[in-house]
Amino acid sequence: MGRGKTGIAIALVTGAVLAATSACGGGGSTSADSKPGAGASGTPSATAKPAPTTTRPAPPPMLLDTITPLTGTTVGVAMPISVVFTDAVATSARAGIEQHLKITTSVPVTGAWHWFSDSRVDFRPQGYWKAGTKVSLDAAMTNVPNGHGRVGVHDYRHSFTVGDDDEATVDVPGHTMRVTRGGKVVKTMPIDAGSPDWPSWDGTMAVIDKQAKVRMTSCSVGISCDKKSPNYYDLTLPWDVHLTTSGTYIHYSTGDPQPGHGNGSHGCVHLSLANAKWFYTWARQGDPVTITGSPRGKAAGSNGYADYNLSWSQWLQSSGAGQISTTVGT
Repeated sequence: MGRGKTGIAIALVTGAVLAATSACGGGGSTSADSKPGAGASGTPSATAKPAPTTTRPAPPPMLLDTITPLTGTTVGVAMPISVVFTDAVATSARAGIEQHLKITTSVPVTGAWHWFSDSRVDFRPQGYWKAGTKVSLDAAMTNVPNGHGRVGVHDYRHSFTVGDDDEATVDVPGHTMRVTRGGKVVKTMPIDAGSPDWPSWDGTMAVIDKQAKVRMTSCSVGISCDKKSPNYYDLTLPWDVHLTTSGTYIHYSTGDPQPGHGNGSHGCVHLSLANAKWFYTWARQGDPVTITGSPRGKAAGSNGYADYNLSWSQWLQSSGAGQISTTVGT
């Protein structure tokens, strides 16, 4: 059941993949020409000429660095709209910025923007998107100030569609992963998750992306760079579905070819080779994967697209304009 950074002259990169490390495998003074003339008292002399007019250059523009997801794509029900600016946005300017990020949907949606940093703001519905929803973002950023002396100089438009309600739930103690579509079980598979020393993240993480092969090294995430350490690894492994920027994947591991009986990974979720290929083919960006029963706690919302690890009240605490209803259109 298969499903599925480009730059332009205005320095916008759309649908950028979040950078990741691979964790598992086996992280005022007055200018001189405007000073008064040289009268003894400091006031302009009778013969002094008016100072020449100085034309100050316009401040550098504020652009959108990335907008995710890519325009024209179909995504999972937990995919946020994630906007990253080239410049920091002051707290005082955030409500104004949000009001210029207009969202139109084919069905009514209640949601809000949330600032993960001074340059990244995500929009998510209070619950998941309804399957089949068509979404567009009109970012009317021309002349919109960021509160630090810069203004937007371009407008942007993105549109995407929400696909089927496909979800995966990983039961760490039970060593199983269940995949559902529209609430109906499609497949249940044995898994192994993180070890007691390297537990997996709990909570809900939307799929960031997927790759047929990923090189995973212990040194890249600070586990061990010592080749003699039992925790050292440097492996290229197949069928990798990416969950966090800190390096969590669902994938096949040559060191754990028949999962379902232990917790032996460095935080990833291991599937058998056949099941890893099946899930890789099935999964799409934005599908929610919820891991339960791990002692590590929930991944931070900004660790990839783990936006739904924040409660609605927590989400609204870092919103400039607060809860909104989308404009309904076609």
